[in-house]
Amino acid sequence: MNVVVVESPAKAKTINKYLGPDFTVLASYGHVRDLPSKDGSVDPAADFAMVWEADPKAQKRINEIASAVKGSNKLILATDPDREGEAISWHVLELLKNKKVLKDVAIERVVFNAITKNAVLDAMKKPRPIDQELVDAYLARRALDYLVGFTLSPVLWRKLPGARSAGRVQSVALRLVCQRELEIERFVPQEYWTVEADCRTPREEAFKARLVELDGLRLKQFDLNDAAKAGAAAKAVRDGKFVISNVEAKPVKRNPPPPFTTSTLQQEASRKLGFNAQRTMQIAQKLYEGVSIDGETVGLITYMRTDGVQMDESAYHAFRRVAESRFGKNYIPDGPRRYSSKAKNAQEAHEAIRPTDPGRTPDRLPIDGEMRALYDLIWKRAMASQMSSAEMERTTVDINGGRAVLRAVGTVVTFDGFLTLYQEGQDDADDEEGGRLPPMKTGEAIGVKQVKDEQHFTMPPPRFGEASLVKRLEELGIGRPSTYASILGVLRDRGYVRLEKNRFIPDDNGRLLTAFLENFFGKYVEYDFTADLEEKLDEVSAGNLKWKVLLAEFWKDFNAAAADAGEKRTTEILDALNEALGPLFFPAKEDGSDPRVCPVCGT
Repeated sequence: MNVVVVESPAKAKTINKYLGPDFTVLASYGHVRDLPSKDGSVDPAADFAMVWEADPKAQKRINEIASAVKGSNKLILATDPDREGEAISWHVLELLKNKKVLKDVAIERVVFNAITKNAVLDAMKKPRPIDQELVDAYLARRALDYLVGFTLSPVLWRKLPGARSAGRVQSVALRLVCQRELEIERFVPQEYWTVEADCRTPREEAFKARLVELDGLRLKQFDLNDAAKAGAAAKAVRDGKFVISNVEAKPVKRNPPPPFTTSTLQQEASRKLGFNAQRTMQIAQKLYEGVSIDGETVGLITYMRTDGVQMDESAYHAFRRVAESRFGKNYIPDGPRRYSSKAKNAQEAHEAIRPTDPGRTPDRLPIDGEMRALYDLIWKRAMASQMSSAEMERTTVDINGGRAVLRAVGTVVTFDGFLTLYQEGQDDADDEEGGRLPPMKTGEAIGVKQVKDEQHFTMPPPRFGEASLVKRLEELGIGRPSTYASILGVLRDRGYVRLEKNRFIPDDNGRLLTAFLENFFGKYVEYDFTADLEEKLDEVSAGNLKWKVLLAEFWKDFNAAAADAGEKRTTEILDALNEALGPLFFPAKEDGSDPRVCPVCGT
């Protein structure tokens, strides 16, 4: 008998059917032990010794696994194919070693990227040992998060009443939200004007053009910064006699985006479906674990925690076949589109998120609601990634009227390619290009029917939504795909931010915490420092850096900073926060008087 350990009971039931009667498949129900939430669980003075504790429910499951392993031939650890999955296998193995039930039992680790019969059976043919370097990276992350939380929290409770806690990564994400709010508050709008003309060709075909040059000078954004200048520019357009001076048509290609990674799925689900990151991952988990099709549970998508954009070689050809059958041969390129990952650590870069079978179109599956919506998004994105580029023609027409030069820009799709199926969502997109322009040629006279000068004001940067914050974290190299949902959840749950119209707004206690950390733990909320630490953690999982060396290096300076902050007098801390947050709580008055003076008593 062979014992297989997976993470979820739904997965266990499905895989047991695939493997047959010679296998017993049991679930660990996720992590089986963790660091207790108390001082001493990580001891820097004892070479970062870690004390693990299994909760009663997990202990019961380990007992069941231990009972099954006794007398078996083989223990196969088949938890998820990421760092957390590797850690769960390691924890299970350590607990079973403590129970002394592994004598004469062969130990294997297998991973599969999809819960389908072929994927599972194929994985069983390729066992390997537990990846200790990946486990070490998990241990380092867990220890770092613990040390930061349990060192900072007592300082916060004493020096910053009302602050619940701070974390290694979420405090940096909170700083992003707070800094964006500060940018918005400090933003001073600038006035500018544009001049647009309704034009006609000699054949009375209408189009719009914008003033781009006046009296031989190319107009910059703020050259027309008041009504008088805009009015004078508009008059120059009205008085002009316009002739086309240049027509330039350029072919443009737009390539499809790669299939989803964890972060791009979270961003797109937020933009198009309104799902927060946590909800997206919950639904994706269900799609990964599968649904019943013809009496058999089948996983619908590959593993959903990944930073890889590549697909299995057979998948490239399967998607191409389906695309050709649905859209025609001209909708697929000559060969597969292979994308490369930007992930620095290949051990944590798995196959992209894609349907396990491209022939399972959303309308053919027994799913509905949110599951169908997310599967539809994943299916379309993966399918589009193997389709032909969209082809466009971008036409720019310059029209000279003596003092004034107008420009019309039009873009027309000449072949829709992948756009027939999928178009990527955008945050705060501002596309000023028009559609198709009428046929025009150099030397033609153009009539101007109406001229409009319009006032505008520059806008502050937008507040972060879930999609844009995840994108920014990824750009900065902060956190990793599997952590984004929990990071955003922690910020909301602790009352540091609130969501209004799907945008993050920092609450006062969030801004107070950020100001405190910037003043007394500045290094540890710096974006570069946090990103550099993530790279070092990747070095651990790549086997290029010992995890305890990393911890020792971090702990020396961090512990000293915590001790220093703990010794600060309360008045010193209040003075620093007063300096940092004064403009927030005491905004400047229009009359220039002291904003801190009490409006009632004048003191």
